[in-house]
Amino acid sequence: MVELSFIDSAIIIFFLLLVLVIGFSVSKTSSKNTSQYFLSGRTMPWWLLGISMVATTFSTDTPNLVTDIVRTNGVSGNWVWWVFLLTGLLTVFVYAKLWRRSDVSTDMEFYELRYSGKAGKFLRSFRSIYLGVIFNVLAMSGVTLAAIKIGAIMLDLSAIETIFCAGGVTMIFSAVGGFRGVVYTDFILFFTAMAGSIGAAIYLVNLPEVGGMDSIINNENLSGKISIFPNLNDKETLWTLLIIPLAVQWWSSWYPGAEPGGGGYIAQRMLAAKNENHALGATLFFNVMHYALRPWPWIIVALASLIVFPDIESISNAFPNIEKDKLGQDLAYPAMLTFLPNGLLGLVLASLVSAYMSTISTHLNWGSSYVVNDFYKQLINQKASEKELVKVGRFSVILLMIVSSIIALLLTNAYQLFDIILMFGAGTGLIFILRWFWWRINAWSEIAAMLSSGIISIALTNESLFNLIFNDSTFPVYMKFPFIVFITTSIWLIVTFLTPADDKEILIKFYKKTNPGGPGWNMIKKDIKIDDEKEEWIVPKGILCMLLGCICIYSALFSTGYFIYGFIFEASLFLITSIVFSTLLYFYSKKLF
Repeated sequence: MVELSFIDSAIIIFFLLLVLVIGFSVSKTSSKNTSQYFLSGRTMPWWLLGISMVATTFSTDTPNLVTDIVRTNGVSGNWVWWVFLLTGLLTVFVYAKLWRRSDVSTDMEFYELRYSGKAGKFLRSFRSIYLGVIFNVLAMSGVTLAAIKIGAIMLDLSAIETIFCAGGVTMIFSAVGGFRGVVYTDFILFFTAMAGSIGAAIYLVNLPEVGGMDSIINNENLSGKISIFPNLNDKETLWTLLIIPLAVQWWSSWYPGAEPGGGGYIAQRMLAAKNENHALGATLFFNVMHYALRPWPWIIVALASLIVFPDIESISNAFPNIEKDKLGQDLAYPAMLTFLPNGLLGLVLASLVSAYMSTISTHLNWGSSYVVNDFYKQLINQKASEKELVKVGRFSVILLMIVSSIIALLLTNAYQLFDIILMFGAGTGLIFILRWFWWRINAWSEIAAMLSSGIISIALTNESLFNLIFNDSTFPVYMKFPFIVFITTSIWLIVTFLTPADDKEILIKFYKKTNPGGPGWNMIKKDIKIDDEKEEWIVPKGILCMLLGCICIYSALFSTGYFIYGFIFEASLFLITSIVFSTLLYFYSKKLF
Protein backbone atom coordinates (compact mmCIF):
# COMPACT_ATOMS: atom_id res chain seq x y z
CA MET A 1 0.00 0.00 0.00
CA VAL A 2 1.16 3.53 -0.77
CA GLU A 3 0.69 6.53 1.49
CA LEU A 4 -1.27 9.33 -0.13
CA SER A 5 -0.06 12.84 0.60
CA PHE A 6 -2.42 15.79 1.00
CA ILE A 7 -1.84 16.86 -2.61
CA ASP A 8 -2.53 13.33 -3.91
CA SER A 9 -5.82 13.16 -2.04
CA ALA A 10 -6.75 16.69 -3.13
CA ILE A 11 -6.22 15.84 -6.83
CA ILE A 12 -8.37 12.72 -6.62
CA ILE A 13 -11.18 14.43 -4.67
CA PHE A 14 -11.11 17.37 -7.09
CA PHE A 15 -11.80 15.14 -10.11
CA LEU A 16 -14.54 13.21 -8.33
CA LEU A 17 -16.29 16.46 -7.39
CA LEU A 18 -15.77 17.91 -10.88
CA VAL A 19 -17.53 14.95 -12.47
CA LEU A 20 -20.47 15.26 -10.09
CA VAL A 21 -20.74 19.01 -10.71
CA ILE A 22 -20.82 18.50 -14.50
CA GLY A 23 -23.41 15.73 -14.15
CA PHE A 24 -25.78 17.82 -12.05
CA SER A 25 -25.23 20.97 -14.15
CA VAL A 26 -26.49 19.28 -17.34
CA SER A 27 -29.17 17.18 -15.64
CA LYS A 28 -31.99 19.60 -16.46
CA THR A 29 -31.23 19.56 -20.19
CA SER A 30 -30.68 15.79 -20.20
CA SER A 31 -34.03 15.20 -18.50
CA LYS A 32 -36.10 16.86 -21.25
CA ASN A 33 -36.54 13.72 -23.34
CA THR A 34 -34.85 10.48 -24.39
CA SER A 35 -33.16 12.14 -27.36
CA GLN A 36 -31.37 14.51 -24.97
CA TYR A 37 -30.71 11.81 -22.34
CA PHE A 38 -29.22 9.28 -24.78
CA LEU A 39 -28.04 11.34 -27.81
CA SER A 40 -27.74 14.93 -26.57
CA GLY A 41 -30.21 16.10 -29.23
CA ARG A 42 -27.92 14.93 -32.11
CA THR A 43 -25.90 18.17 -32.00
CA MET A 44 -22.42 16.96 -31.03
CA PRO A 45 -19.29 18.00 -33.04
CA TRP A 46 -16.79 15.41 -34.33
CA TRP A 47 -13.88 16.39 -32.06
CA LEU A 48 -15.92 16.10 -28.86
CA LEU A 49 -17.38 12.74 -29.89
CA GLY A 50 -13.96 11.47 -31.03
CA ILE A 51 -12.37 12.34 -27.69
CA SER A 52 -15.31 10.70 -25.92
CA MET A 53 -14.76 7.47 -27.89
CA VAL A 54 -11.07 7.44 -26.96
CA ALA A 55 -11.80 8.20 -23.31
CA THR A 56 -14.38 5.42 -23.16
CA THR A 57 -11.91 2.79 -24.39
CA PHE A 58 -9.27 4.21 -22.02
CA SER A 59 -10.61 2.13 -19.14
CA THR A 60 -8.95 0.83 -15.98
CA ASP A 61 -8.89 -2.69 -17.37
CA THR A 62 -7.06 -1.66 -20.57
CA PRO A 63 -3.58 -1.07 -19.05
CA ASN A 64 -4.08 -4.24 -16.98
CA LEU A 65 -5.07 -6.18 -20.09
CA VAL A 66 -2.12 -4.84 -22.11
CA THR A 67 0.22 -5.68 -19.21
CA ASP A 68 -1.17 -9.21 -19.07
CA ILE A 69 -0.67 -9.61 -22.84
CA VAL A 70 2.89 -8.21 -22.85
CA ARG A 71 4.03 -10.26 -19.86
CA THR A 72 2.51 -13.43 -21.37
CA ASN A 73 3.17 -13.08 -25.12
CA GLY A 74 5.41 -10.04 -25.47
CA VAL A 75 4.63 -6.77 -27.27
CA SER A 76 3.61 -8.70 -30.39
CA GLY A 77 0.78 -10.25 -28.38
CA ASN A 78 -1.10 -6.96 -28.80
CA TRP A 79 -1.93 -7.94 -32.37
CA VAL A 80 -4.99 -9.70 -30.90
CA TRP A 81 -6.54 -6.23 -30.54
CA TRP A 82 -4.42 -4.16 -32.94
CA VAL A 83 -6.11 -5.98 -35.85
CA PHE A 84 -9.39 -4.31 -34.91
CA LEU A 85 -8.00 -1.18 -36.59
CA LEU A 86 -9.24 -2.70 -39.87
CA THR A 87 -12.73 -2.95 -38.39
CA GLY A 88 -12.53 0.59 -37.06
CA LEU A 89 -11.44 2.17 -40.34
CA LEU A 90 -14.04 0.20 -42.30
CA THR A 91 -16.59 1.81 -39.98
CA VAL A 92 -15.02 5.23 -40.61
CA PHE A 93 -15.00 5.17 -44.40
CA VAL A 94 -18.03 2.99 -45.15
CA TYR A 95 -20.50 2.75 -42.26
CA ALA A 96 -20.32 6.08 -40.39
CA LYS A 97 -22.37 7.88 -43.06
CA LEU A 98 -24.87 5.02 -43.29
CA TRP A 99 -25.47 4.98 -39.54
CA ARG A 100 -26.05 8.74 -39.45
CA ARG A 101 -28.44 8.53 -42.40
CA SER A 102 -30.48 5.82 -40.67
CA ASP A 103 -31.50 8.41 -38.03
CA VAL A 104 -32.24 5.68 -35.46
CA SER A 105 -31.99 6.30 -31.72
CA THR A 106 -29.98 3.14 -30.99
CA ASP A 107 -28.30 0.58 -33.20
CA MET A 108 -30.98 -1.88 -31.99
CA GLU A 109 -33.65 0.25 -33.66
CA PHE A 110 -31.85 -0.62 -36.90
CA TYR A 111 -33.45 -4.08 -36.77
CA GLU A 112 -36.98 -2.86 -37.37
CA LEU A 113 -35.73 -0.43 -40.01
CA ARG A 114 -33.92 -3.22 -41.88
CA TYR A 115 -35.94 -6.38 -41.11
CA SER A 116 -39.67 -7.08 -41.27
CA GLY A 117 -42.21 -9.08 -39.29
CA LYS A 118 -42.12 -10.62 -35.84
CA ALA A 119 -38.56 -11.87 -36.31
CA GLY A 120 -37.27 -8.29 -36.68
CA LYS A 121 -39.17 -7.12 -33.60
CA PHE A 122 -38.00 -10.13 -31.59
CA LEU A 123 -34.38 -9.60 -32.64
CA ARG A 124 -34.49 -5.95 -31.60
CA SER A 125 -35.83 -6.74 -28.12
CA PHE A 126 -33.70 -9.85 -27.61
CA ARG A 127 -30.41 -8.23 -28.65
CA SER A 128 -31.20 -5.18 -26.51
CA ILE A 129 -31.02 -7.51 -23.49
CA TYR A 130 -28.31 -9.79 -24.95
CA LEU A 131 -25.95 -6.88 -25.68
CA GLY A 132 -27.26 -4.04 -23.55
CA VAL A 133 -27.50 -6.13 -20.40
CA ILE A 134 -25.56 -9.43 -20.63
CA PHE A 135 -22.51 -8.45 -22.71
CA ASN A 136 -22.56 -4.89 -21.42
CA VAL A 137 -22.53 -6.13 -17.83
CA LEU A 138 -19.60 -8.47 -18.63
CA ALA A 139 -17.62 -5.58 -20.14
CA MET A 140 -18.31 -3.39 -17.09
CA SER A 141 -17.35 -6.27 -14.80
CA GLY A 142 -13.90 -6.41 -16.41
CA VAL A 143 -13.43 -2.68 -15.87
CA THR A 144 -14.61 -2.92 -12.26
CA LEU A 145 -12.33 -5.91 -11.65
CA ALA A 146 -9.35 -3.80 -12.73
CA ALA A 147 -10.44 -1.02 -10.38
CA ILE A 148 -10.69 -3.54 -7.53
CA LYS A 149 -7.13 -4.75 -8.17
CA ILE A 150 -5.76 -1.21 -8.35
CA GLY A 151 -7.55 -0.27 -5.14
CA ALA A 152 -6.29 -3.41 -3.37
CA ILE A 153 -2.62 -2.99 -4.34
CA MET A 154 -2.27 0.77 -4.15
CA LEU A 155 -4.66 1.74 -1.36
CA ASP A 156 -5.30 -1.54 0.47
CA LEU A 157 -9.02 -1.16 -0.20
CA SER A 158 -11.35 -4.13 -0.13
CA ALA A 159 -13.36 -4.93 -3.26
CA ILE A 160 -16.55 -3.59 -1.66
CA GLU A 161 -14.85 -0.33 -0.65
CA THR A 162 -13.54 0.25 -4.18
CA ILE A 163 -16.93 -0.45 -5.75
CA PHE A 164 -18.71 1.76 -3.22
CA CYS A 165 -16.38 4.76 -3.71
CA ALA A 166 -15.63 4.76 -7.46
CA GLY A 167 -18.76 2.94 -8.60
CA GLY A 168 -21.10 4.98 -6.42
CA VAL A 169 -19.94 8.35 -7.78
CA THR A 170 -20.03 7.06 -11.36
CA MET A 171 -23.52 5.63 -10.96
CA ILE A 172 -24.92 8.90 -9.56
CA PHE A 173 -23.25 11.02 -12.23
CA SER A 174 -24.39 8.69 -15.07
CA ALA A 175 -27.97 8.52 -13.86
CA VAL A 176 -28.25 12.29 -13.49
CA GLY A 177 -26.19 13.68 -16.40
CA GLY A 178 -27.15 11.36 -19.25
CA PHE A 179 -25.18 11.26 -22.50
CA ARG A 180 -24.38 14.98 -22.48
CA GLY A 181 -22.75 14.68 -19.06
CA VAL A 182 -20.80 11.61 -20.20
CA VAL A 183 -19.38 13.37 -23.28
CA TYR A 184 -18.51 16.60 -21.44
CA THR A 185 -16.67 14.80 -18.66
CA ASP A 186 -14.95 12.50 -21.18
CA PHE A 187 -13.25 15.58 -22.63
CA ILE A 188 -11.63 16.40 -19.27
CA LEU A 189 -11.02 12.81 -18.24
CA PHE A 190 -9.24 11.97 -21.51
CA PHE A 191 -6.48 14.54 -20.99
CA THR A 192 -6.15 13.55 -17.34
CA ALA A 193 -5.80 9.88 -18.26
CA MET A 194 -3.25 10.57 -21.01
CA ALA A 195 -1.14 12.78 -18.73
CA GLY A 196 -1.21 10.15 -15.99
CA SER A 197 -0.24 7.20 -18.21
CA ILE A 198 2.59 9.09 -19.96
CA GLY A 199 3.92 10.54 -16.69
CA ALA A 200 3.88 7.11 -15.05
CA ALA A 201 5.70 5.47 -17.99
CA ILE A 202 8.48 8.10 -18.02
CA TYR A 203 9.06 7.87 -14.28
CA LEU A 204 8.83 4.09 -13.91
CA VAL A 205 11.11 3.23 -16.82
CA ASN A 206 13.82 5.35 -15.18
CA LEU A 207 13.61 3.70 -11.76
CA PRO A 208 16.98 2.43 -10.47
CA GLU A 209 15.44 -1.05 -10.35
CA VAL A 210 14.65 -0.83 -14.09
CA GLY A 211 17.60 1.20 -15.37
CA GLY A 212 16.00 2.97 -18.34
CA MET A 213 15.08 1.85 -21.85
CA ASP A 214 18.61 0.61 -22.60
CA SER A 215 18.30 -1.84 -19.72
CA ILE A 216 14.94 -3.06 -21.01
CA ILE A 217 16.22 -3.49 -24.59
CA ASN A 218 19.39 -5.31 -23.52
CA ASN A 219 17.90 -7.45 -20.76
CA GLU A 220 18.26 -11.11 -21.73
CA ASN A 221 14.99 -12.06 -20.03
CA LEU A 222 13.14 -9.54 -22.26
CA SER A 223 14.84 -10.35 -25.57
CA GLY A 224 11.78 -12.19 -26.88
CA LYS A 225 9.30 -9.72 -25.42
CA ILE A 226 10.12 -6.39 -27.09
CA SER A 227 9.54 -7.40 -30.71
CA ILE A 228 6.52 -5.74 -32.35
CA PHE A 229 6.04 -8.72 -34.67
CA PRO A 230 5.69 -12.40 -33.64
CA ASN A 231 8.57 -14.81 -34.13
CA LEU A 232 8.23 -16.20 -37.67
CA ASN A 233 9.87 -19.46 -36.61
CA ASP A 234 7.29 -20.17 -33.91
CA LYS A 235 4.37 -21.59 -35.88
CA GLU A 236 1.80 -21.64 -33.08
CA THR A 237 2.58 -18.09 -31.90
CA LEU A 238 2.55 -16.78 -35.47
CA TRP A 239 -0.85 -18.31 -36.17
CA THR A 240 -2.33 -17.28 -32.82
CA LEU A 241 -1.06 -13.70 -32.64
CA LEU A 242 -0.87 -12.57 -36.27
CA ILE A 243 -2.22 -14.80 -39.04
CA ILE A 244 -5.62 -15.68 -37.53
CA PRO A 245 -6.30 -12.14 -36.17
CA LEU A 246 -5.39 -10.53 -39.54
CA ALA A 247 -7.05 -13.16 -41.75
CA VAL A 248 -10.18 -13.97 -39.75
CA GLN A 249 -10.68 -12.23 -36.41
CA TRP A 250 -11.08 -8.58 -37.42
CA TRP A 251 -14.06 -9.11 -39.76
CA SER A 252 -15.67 -12.15 -38.18
CA SER A 253 -15.92 -11.33 -34.48
CA TRP A 254 -18.08 -8.94 -32.49
CA TYR A 255 -16.28 -7.09 -29.70
CA PRO A 256 -17.45 -3.96 -27.77
CA GLY A 257 -15.97 -0.84 -29.35
CA ALA A 258 -14.76 -2.76 -32.43
CA GLU A 259 -17.98 -4.09 -33.93
CA PRO A 260 -17.77 -4.95 -37.67
CA GLY A 261 -19.94 -2.42 -39.44
CA GLY A 262 -20.11 -0.22 -36.34
CA GLY A 263 -22.40 -0.63 -33.36
CA GLY A 264 -22.68 -0.25 -29.61
CA TYR A 265 -21.40 2.95 -28.01
CA ILE A 266 -19.46 3.80 -31.20
CA ALA A 267 -22.75 3.82 -33.11
CA GLN A 268 -24.34 5.84 -30.29
CA ARG A 269 -21.77 8.58 -30.82
CA MET A 270 -22.15 8.51 -34.60
CA LEU A 271 -25.92 8.87 -34.16
CA ALA A 272 -25.35 11.85 -31.82
CA ALA A 273 -23.22 13.69 -34.41
CA LYS A 274 -24.37 16.88 -36.15
CA ASN A 275 -24.26 15.24 -39.57
CA GLU A 276 -22.62 12.49 -41.64
CA ASN A 277 -19.25 14.23 -41.92
CA HIS A 278 -19.04 14.81 -38.16
CA ALA A 279 -19.81 11.09 -37.62
CA LEU A 280 -17.01 10.16 -40.01
CA GLY A 281 -14.54 12.63 -38.48
CA ALA A 282 -15.25 11.43 -34.94
CA THR A 283 -14.59 7.76 -35.73
CA LEU A 284 -11.42 8.59 -37.72
CA PHE A 285 -10.01 10.66 -34.83
CA PHE A 286 -10.81 7.83 -32.42
CA ASN A 287 -8.97 5.19 -34.45
CA VAL A 288 -5.86 7.35 -34.89
CA MET A 289 -5.60 8.04 -31.17
CA HIS A 290 -6.65 4.57 -30.04
CA TYR A 291 -4.10 2.62 -32.08
CA ALA A 292 -1.26 4.94 -33.11
CA LEU A 293 -0.37 6.72 -29.88
CA ARG A 294 -2.08 5.45 -26.76
CA PRO A 295 -0.77 1.86 -26.28
CA TRP A 296 2.93 2.66 -25.74
CA PRO A 297 2.89 4.09 -22.18
CA TRP A 298 1.18 0.89 -20.99
CA ILE A 299 3.52 -1.35 -23.01
CA ILE A 300 6.64 0.32 -21.57
CA VAL A 301 5.39 -0.08 -17.99
CA ALA A 302 4.56 -3.73 -18.71
CA LEU A 303 8.10 -4.38 -20.01
CA ALA A 304 9.62 -2.61 -16.99
CA SER A 305 7.46 -4.72 -14.68
CA LEU A 306 9.14 -7.89 -15.97
CA ILE A 307 12.41 -6.67 -14.46
CA VAL A 308 10.93 -5.65 -11.10
CA PHE A 309 8.34 -8.45 -10.85
CA PRO A 310 9.54 -11.28 -13.15
CA ASP A 311 6.67 -13.64 -12.24
CA ILE A 312 3.38 -13.89 -10.36
CA GLU A 313 5.14 -15.27 -7.29
CA SER A 314 7.20 -12.09 -6.95
CA ILE A 315 4.00 -10.02 -7.09
CA SER A 316 2.42 -12.25 -4.46
CA ASN A 317 5.45 -11.88 -2.18
CA ALA A 318 5.41 -8.09 -2.53
CA PHE A 319 1.66 -7.87 -1.86
CA PRO A 320 0.75 -10.76 0.48
CA ASN A 321 -2.69 -9.33 1.24
CA ILE A 322 -3.94 -9.91 -2.32
CA GLU A 323 -6.45 -12.75 -2.47
CA LYS A 324 -5.28 -15.79 -4.44
CA ASP A 325 -8.26 -15.73 -6.80
CA LYS A 326 -7.25 -12.21 -7.89
CA LEU A 327 -3.59 -13.03 -8.59
CA GLY A 328 -2.60 -12.67 -12.24
CA GLN A 329 -0.09 -11.09 -14.61
CA ASP A 330 -2.36 -8.05 -14.92
CA LEU A 331 -1.56 -7.10 -11.30
CA ALA A 332 1.92 -6.02 -12.42
CA TYR A 333 0.61 -2.66 -13.70
CA PRO A 334 -0.84 -1.37 -10.41
CA ALA A 335 2.12 -2.96 -8.61
CA MET A 336 4.50 -0.75 -10.61
CA LEU A 337 2.43 2.34 -9.80
CA THR A 338 3.25 1.95 -6.10
CA PHE A 339 6.75 3.30 -6.91
CA LEU A 340 5.41 6.70 -8.00
CA PRO A 341 6.27 9.83 -5.96
CA ASN A 342 3.73 12.12 -4.31
CA GLY A 343 2.00 14.46 -6.72
CA LEU A 344 2.51 12.21 -9.72
CA LEU A 345 0.90 9.41 -7.73
CA GLY A 346 -2.20 11.55 -7.19
CA LEU A 347 -2.35 12.46 -10.89
CA VAL A 348 -2.00 8.81 -11.98
CA LEU A 349 -4.63 7.63 -9.50
CA ALA A 350 -6.90 10.44 -10.67
CA SER A 351 -6.26 9.35 -14.27
CA LEU A 352 -7.21 5.76 -13.42
CA VAL A 353 -10.32 6.94 -11.62
CA SER A 354 -11.08 9.10 -14.67
CA ALA A 355 -10.59 6.14 -17.01
CA TYR A 356 -12.88 4.00 -14.88
CA MET A 357 -15.61 6.62 -14.67
CA SER A 358 -15.46 7.45 -18.37
CA THR A 359 -15.83 3.83 -19.47
CA ILE A 360 -18.43 2.80 -16.91
CA SER A 361 -20.56 5.91 -17.49
CA THR A 362 -20.59 5.26 -21.24
CA HIS A 363 -21.56 1.62 -20.79
CA LEU A 364 -24.27 2.54 -18.31
CA ASN A 365 -25.80 5.16 -20.62
CA TRP A 366 -25.46 2.95 -23.69
CA GLY A 367 -26.92 -0.14 -21.98
CA SER A 368 -29.70 1.93 -20.49
CA SER A 369 -30.60 3.29 -23.95
CA TYR A 370 -31.19 -0.31 -25.09
CA VAL A 371 -33.31 -1.15 -22.06
CA VAL A 372 -35.47 1.98 -22.52
CA ASN A 373 -35.80 2.34 -26.32
CA ASP A 374 -35.60 -1.27 -27.44
CA PHE A 375 -37.12 -3.23 -24.57
CA TYR A 376 -39.30 -1.16 -22.22
CA LYS A 377 -40.81 1.11 -24.88
CA GLN A 378 -41.35 -1.76 -27.32
CA LEU A 379 -42.64 -4.52 -25.03
CA ILE A 380 -43.69 -3.00 -21.70
CA ASN A 381 -45.31 0.40 -22.32
CA GLN A 382 -45.48 1.74 -25.86
CA LYS A 383 -47.38 4.82 -24.65
CA ALA A 384 -44.84 5.78 -22.00
CA SER A 385 -44.17 9.53 -21.69
CA GLU A 386 -40.69 10.97 -22.17
CA LYS A 387 -40.41 11.67 -18.42
CA GLU A 388 -41.30 8.08 -17.61
CA LEU A 389 -38.72 6.78 -20.10
CA VAL A 390 -36.00 8.96 -18.57
CA LYS A 391 -36.91 7.60 -15.11
CA VAL A 392 -36.69 4.03 -16.41
CA GLY A 393 -33.31 4.93 -17.93
CA ARG A 394 -32.01 6.16 -14.59
CA PHE A 395 -33.31 3.08 -12.77
CA SER A 396 -31.67 0.76 -15.32
CA VAL A 397 -28.37 2.61 -14.84
CA ILE A 398 -28.46 1.74 -11.13
CA LEU A 399 -29.42 -1.88 -11.79
CA LEU A 400 -26.68 -2.40 -14.42
CA MET A 401 -24.09 -1.00 -12.01
CA ILE A 402 -25.13 -3.32 -9.19
CA VAL A 403 -25.16 -6.49 -11.33
CA SER A 404 -21.80 -5.75 -12.99
CA SER A 405 -20.21 -5.12 -9.58
CA ILE A 406 -21.41 -8.50 -8.29
CA ILE A 407 -19.95 -10.31 -11.33
CA ALA A 408 -16.65 -8.43 -10.97
CA LEU A 409 -16.21 -10.01 -7.54
CA LEU A 410 -16.24 -13.46 -9.21
CA LEU A 411 -13.66 -12.79 -11.96
CA THR A 412 -9.89 -13.35 -11.88
CA ASN A 413 -8.27 -11.36 -14.73
CA ALA A 414 -9.08 -9.12 -17.69
CA TYR A 415 -7.62 -11.42 -20.37
CA GLN A 416 -10.00 -14.15 -19.22
CA LEU A 417 -12.98 -11.91 -20.02
CA PHE A 418 -11.46 -10.70 -23.32
CA ASP A 419 -11.26 -14.30 -24.60
CA ILE A 420 -14.81 -15.13 -23.47
CA ILE A 421 -16.38 -12.16 -25.27
CA LEU A 422 -14.24 -12.70 -28.38
CA MET A 423 -15.20 -16.37 -28.69
CA PHE A 424 -18.90 -15.69 -28.16
CA GLY A 425 -18.90 -13.18 -31.02
CA ALA A 426 -16.97 -15.40 -33.45
CA GLY A 427 -18.64 -15.78 -36.84
CA THR A 428 -21.26 -13.06 -36.39
CA GLY A 429 -19.20 -10.16 -37.75
CA LEU A 430 -19.72 -10.87 -41.44
CA ILE A 431 -23.47 -10.38 -41.05
CA PHE A 432 -22.97 -6.92 -39.55
CA ILE A 433 -20.78 -6.02 -42.54
CA LEU A 434 -23.05 -7.44 -45.26
CA ARG A 435 -26.53 -6.62 -43.93
CA TRP A 436 -26.21 -3.06 -45.27
CA PHE A 437 -25.30 -4.25 -48.77
CA TRP A 438 -27.14 -7.53 -49.37
CA TRP A 439 -30.90 -7.47 -49.37
CA ARG A 440 -31.25 -11.25 -48.80
CA ILE A 441 -29.91 -11.22 -45.21
CA ASN A 442 -32.82 -11.32 -42.77
CA ALA A 443 -33.49 -11.42 -39.04
CA TRP A 444 -33.26 -15.22 -39.00
CA SER A 445 -29.70 -14.94 -40.33
CA GLU A 446 -28.66 -13.00 -37.25
CA ILE A 447 -30.61 -15.21 -34.85
CA ALA A 448 -28.95 -18.32 -36.30
CA ALA A 449 -25.48 -16.76 -36.11
CA MET A 450 -25.96 -15.60 -32.54
CA LEU A 451 -27.21 -18.95 -31.25
CA SER A 452 -24.73 -21.13 -33.14
CA SER A 453 -21.76 -18.96 -32.17
CA GLY A 454 -22.72 -19.12 -28.50
CA ILE A 455 -23.38 -22.88 -28.44
CA ILE A 456 -20.20 -23.80 -30.36
CA SER A 457 -18.09 -21.45 -28.20
CA ILE A 458 -19.37 -23.07 -25.00
CA ALA A 459 -18.66 -26.53 -26.43
CA LEU A 460 -15.10 -25.74 -27.52
CA THR A 461 -14.10 -23.77 -24.42
CA ASN A 462 -15.09 -26.77 -22.27
CA GLU A 463 -11.94 -28.90 -22.20
CA SER A 464 -13.70 -32.26 -21.79
CA LEU A 465 -16.13 -31.54 -24.63
CA PHE A 466 -13.28 -30.32 -26.83
CA ASN A 467 -11.32 -33.53 -26.24
CA LEU A 468 -14.44 -35.56 -26.97
CA ILE A 469 -15.03 -33.82 -30.32
CA PHE A 470 -11.40 -33.53 -31.44
CA ASN A 471 -8.14 -35.31 -30.96
CA ASP A 472 -5.72 -32.71 -29.54
CA SER A 473 -2.84 -34.17 -31.55
CA THR A 474 -4.58 -33.51 -34.87
CA PHE A 475 -6.56 -30.34 -34.15
CA PRO A 476 -4.40 -27.36 -33.04
CA VAL A 477 -5.84 -25.26 -30.24
CA TYR A 478 -5.21 -22.07 -32.24
CA MET A 479 -7.67 -23.31 -34.89
CA LYS A 480 -10.61 -23.14 -32.44
CA PHE A 481 -11.51 -19.60 -33.42
CA PRO A 482 -11.45 -20.13 -37.25
CA PHE A 483 -13.44 -23.34 -36.75
CA ILE A 484 -16.18 -21.49 -34.84
CA VAL A 485 -16.23 -18.79 -37.55
CA PHE A 486 -16.51 -21.37 -40.35
CA ILE A 487 -19.34 -23.36 -38.72
CA THR A 488 -21.25 -20.25 -37.63
CA THR A 489 -20.96 -18.61 -41.05
CA SER A 490 -22.07 -21.80 -42.80
CA ILE A 491 -25.10 -22.11 -40.52
CA TRP A 492 -26.34 -18.55 -40.95
CA LEU A 493 -25.86 -18.67 -44.73
CA ILE A 494 -27.92 -21.87 -44.95
CA VAL A 495 -30.62 -20.36 -42.72
CA THR A 496 -30.66 -17.22 -44.87
CA PHE A 497 -31.61 -19.16 -48.00
CA LEU A 498 -34.02 -21.49 -46.20
CA THR A 499 -36.08 -18.67 -44.65
CA PRO A 500 -38.25 -16.16 -46.52
CA ALA A 501 -36.83 -12.77 -47.51
CA ASP A 502 -37.99 -9.59 -45.80
CA ASP A 503 -41.02 -7.71 -47.11
CA LYS A 504 -40.14 -5.60 -50.12
CA GLU A 505 -41.79 -2.54 -48.61
CA ILE A 506 -39.36 -2.65 -45.68
CA LEU A 507 -36.38 -3.22 -47.96
CA ILE A 508 -37.39 -0.36 -50.27
CA LYS A 509 -37.91 1.98 -47.31
CA PHE A 510 -34.50 1.03 -45.87
CA TYR A 511 -32.76 1.53 -49.20
CA LYS A 512 -34.32 4.93 -49.82
CA LYS A 513 -33.44 6.12 -46.31
CA THR A 514 -29.80 4.96 -46.14
CA ASN A 515 -28.89 4.67 -49.87
CA PRO A 516 -26.20 1.95 -49.35
CA GLY A 517 -25.89 1.21 -53.09
CA GLY A 518 -24.02 -1.70 -54.63
CA PRO A 519 -24.90 -4.85 -56.61
CA GLY A 520 -26.38 -6.56 -53.55
CA TRP A 521 -29.46 -4.35 -53.93
CA ASN A 522 -29.96 -4.74 -57.70
CA MET A 523 -33.22 -6.68 -57.29
CA ILE A 524 -34.68 -3.99 -55.03
CA LYS A 525 -33.44 -1.17 -57.26
CA LYS A 526 -35.29 -2.71 -60.22
CA ASP A 527 -38.55 -2.66 -58.26
CA ILE A 528 -38.20 1.05 -57.48
CA LYS A 529 -36.82 1.76 -60.97
CA ILE A 530 -33.45 3.16 -59.92
CA ASP A 531 -30.99 2.93 -62.81
CA ASP A 532 -28.42 5.54 -61.86
CA GLU A 533 -27.46 6.23 -58.26
CA LYS A 534 -27.44 9.85 -57.09
CA GLU A 535 -24.01 9.26 -55.62
CA GLU A 536 -21.21 6.80 -56.34
CA TRP A 537 -21.19 3.55 -54.34
CA ILE A 538 -19.22 4.26 -51.20
CA VAL A 539 -17.61 0.82 -50.73
CA PRO A 540 -14.77 0.75 -53.35
CA LYS A 541 -13.33 4.12 -52.30
CA GLY A 542 -14.11 3.35 -48.67
CA ILE A 543 -12.05 0.14 -48.77
CA LEU A 544 -9.18 1.98 -50.52
CA CYS A 545 -9.24 4.64 -47.80
CA MET A 546 -9.38 1.91 -45.14
CA LEU A 547 -6.22 0.27 -46.52
CA LEU A 548 -4.40 3.61 -46.81
CA GLY A 549 -5.47 4.50 -43.29
CA CYS A 550 -4.30 1.15 -41.90
CA ILE A 551 -0.82 1.58 -43.41
CA CYS A 552 -0.68 5.16 -42.12
CA ILE A 553 -1.77 4.36 -38.55
CA TYR A 554 0.17 1.10 -38.22
CA SER A 555 3.29 2.91 -39.45
CA ALA A 556 2.73 5.62 -36.83
CA LEU A 557 2.30 2.90 -34.18
CA PHE A 558 5.55 1.18 -35.19
CA SER A 559 7.41 4.49 -35.56
CA THR A 560 6.44 5.57 -32.04
CA GLY A 561 7.60 2.25 -30.62
CA TYR A 562 10.93 2.23 -32.43
CA PHE A 563 11.66 5.83 -31.38
CA ILE A 564 11.03 4.78 -27.75
CA TYR A 565 13.33 1.78 -28.24
CA GLY A 566 15.99 4.06 -29.70
CA PHE A 567 15.96 2.33 -33.12
CA ILE A 568 16.15 5.59 -35.07
CA PHE A 569 16.51 4.15 -38.60
CA GLU A 570 13.44 1.89 -38.33
CA ALA A 571 11.48 4.65 -36.58
CA SER A 572 12.32 7.20 -39.30
CA LEU A 573 11.41 4.74 -42.06
CA PHE A 574 7.97 4.07 -40.59
CA LEU A 575 7.46 7.78 -39.88
CA ILE A 576 8.09 8.64 -43.55
CA THR A 577 5.72 5.84 -44.58
CA SER A 578 3.04 7.20 -42.25
CA ILE A 579 3.40 10.74 -43.65
CA VAL A 580 3.25 9.54 -47.28
CA PHE A 581 0.15 7.42 -46.76
CA SER A 582 -1.59 10.04 -44.62
CA THR A 583 -1.14 12.46 -47.54
CA LEU A 584 -2.61 9.92 -49.95
CA LEU A 585 -5.46 9.27 -47.54
CA TYR A 586 -6.21 12.99 -47.28
CA PHE A 587 -6.67 13.37 -51.05
CA TYR A 588 -8.66 10.16 -51.57
CA SER A 589 -10.91 10.66 -48.53
CA LYS A 590 -11.93 14.19 -49.57
CA LYS A 591 -14.41 12.61 -52.01
CA LEU A 592 -16.11 10.78 -49.15
CA PHE A 593 -16.68 13.90 -47.00
